[in-house]
Amino acid sequence: MSKFQIILITVFSIFIAVGVILFATAGGGNDPSKLVGNVAIWGTVDQSIMDGLLLNLSTLDKSFKGVTYEEKDEQNFDMILVEAIASGSGPDLFMLPQSEILKKQNKITAIPYQSFSERDFKNYFIEEAELYLREDGILALPFMVDPLVMYWNRSLFTGAGVAQPPHLWDEFFVLAKKITKMDEFKNLSLSAVSFGEFVNVDHAKEILATLIMQSGNPIVFRDTEDKINVSLRDIYDSNTTPTESALRFFTEFSNPIKETYSWNRAMDDSKIAFLSGDLAIYFGFASELKDIKLKNPNLNFDIAYMPQTENLKNNVTFGNMQALALSRGSKNIAGAFSVMTNLIKDESLIYLNQLTGLPPVSRTLLSQGVIDPDQEILFQSALSSKGFLDPDDEDTNLIFQDMVEAVVSGRRNYSEAVSWANSELEALIK
Repeated sequence: MSKFQIILITVFSIFIAVGVILFATAGGGNDPSKLVGNVAIWGTVDQSIMDGLLLNLSTLDKSFKGVTYEEKDEQNFDMILVEAIASGSGPDLFMLPQSEILKKQNKITAIPYQSFSERDFKNYFIEEAELYLREDGILALPFMVDPLVMYWNRSLFTGAGVAQPPHLWDEFFVLAKKITKMDEFKNLSLSAVSFGEFVNVDHAKEILATLIMQSGNPIVFRDTEDKINVSLRDIYDSNTTPTESALRFFTEFSNPIKETYSWNRAMDDSKIAFLSGDLAIYFGFASELKDIKLKNPNLNFDIAYMPQTENLKNNVTFGNMQALALSRGSKNIAGAFSVMTNLIKDESLIYLNQLTGLPPVSRTLLSQGVIDPDQEILFQSALSSKGFLDPDDEDTNLIFQDMVEAVVSGRRNYSEAVSWANSELEALIK
């Protein structure tokens, strides 16, 4: 056992002890001697995954027998949670994706830094986890991460005489010309990449966000005074905004007069096209790996890291993250805190990796390496994962869609589209 792991275990023990005292006092009547008791968790993670994880936890320690999980419908989860907390029948813990931090932060009991220091948090979790840090404490403890990766069709690459998947975005200009096939009327029969449109590109917002964040733009962030800021039109060190550069690159491949033309809105959705063997590259989440193998066992494909910009010092990809948050309506805060700190321990995260195939959120586990070649890519992608403080997942998706379609249709130029999107995001936050 490494020195860091020994320190970490000691720290967790202190977290629980201090947390029991702090939260029992704040919770109004919780028995400090009863570390766990009955703890209800709600979320949108698959029921079978959480049942397996909690069974493993209670097998190791019988004091967790009273912990239950209930999967909720993702579309109605907000309404169900709000009504339950208001009526006093809500959960003790609930799953908080990074896209819901701003919407749900007023339904959370923040973990004070006296119970879990900011330094220990940063040492243990991957960088994207810092989205859950606020001036008054920690909003949630990260639990799962699902990074965006690149799936590529090996047969199509071989047929075009290309040996390796692209590592840099600049390589796509040449790649599109080598792989894409069309007739004299510009009807596409084979596409290299599904960029340029929005409605038929799976995860278009996340792909575009990745391009923007790779340029150093956090999109939406919390400043040192805990104020939420939008940075889409910020210029940084270049002559143009990173958002404008990302938007220009993304829309390059849907222009039929350019040599890079590879996609249009008449095509199937990008994942369907990839599964059919008509698309060479598909950008999807790590969680889709099993699904792609299941839906087309004969597809000759592989996974690779998200491409990067040439001058980028640190790799960046988008990560969908789930965390465990203490519900403001919990009647057993001390027990819930104990459950949280045990579910993020290495042994729980290892078992979660076995259940889901997703990489852990622990820096310790990610640094140990793996033998499986797919897991190696997923582990490294987890370390590179980032996200932004999304004020409303559905509304921002519409804003990103309009930003792309306004440029493609000619309604706005790049600068105007970015400025409009920035204003719309600021209005959402206000």
